[in-house]
Amino acid sequence: MAGLEPIGRWLIVAGLITALVGVVMVFGDRIPFIARLPGDIVYRGKNTTVYFPIVTSIVLSVVVSIVLYVIGRLGR
Repeated sequence: MAGLEPIGRWLIVAGLITALVGVVMVFGDRIPFIARLPGDIVYRGKNTTVYFPIVTSIVLSVVVSIVLYVIGRLGR
């Protein structure tokens, strides 16, 4: 069973990340800095609205990259 310990740790980390994403999805409208950052593109047509969260995607990508880098460095 000793060989399963690293898999168990990664499953715990994956579960925490999944829970965090779920919390953001549930409470995302109430957190002002998660969505609708300056630079995000909103197109409002006559009958449609299209939202391109470009800056939000870049910011989340940088944050996730930093978190994964720190987790990787601590795992050594």
